[in-house]
Amino acid sequence: MIVSKEHIQPLIPQRKPFVMIDALLHSDERKTRTTFQVRQENIFVVDGVFREAGLLENIAQTAAARVGYIVQKEKMAAPMGYIGAVKNFEVFDLPKVNEELETEITITNQIFDITVITGMITCNDKLIARCEMKIFITNQKKNQL
Repeated sequence: MIVSKEHIQPLIPQRKPFVMIDALLHSDERKTRTTFQVRQENIFVVDGVFREAGLLENIAQTAAARVGYIVQKEKMAAPMGYIGAVKNFEVFDLPKVNEELETEITITNQIFDITVITGMITCNDKLIARCEMKIFITNQKKNQL
């Protein structure tokens, strides 16, 4: 683990109750991995199950943590990012409360301010969701909003 739950907040623009990652396990130029434990009080939990919108947000926040980690090492403020498009979103299973997710994003293309990623979420070593996501990064810093 390279960033623990206690230190994850500065890497992403989201704030409680909308934080969908707990820890940063790995990050390099191409891949980033995070973990997240589904909790009953999460806004995307319905009837004890973490819903599809939460899975998408978890992938997006994993991508945000990658950028946040890079700029933090360079002593810069994290830029804002926005989901531009989601393609081929597939959900094979929905996790239940107290289950832990491991999410991996892989950069497939990066041109100017646009990054295309593939995201995969596993739970108990089983693939439960995947998608391709296009993310737009702005020059506006999160603390300027």
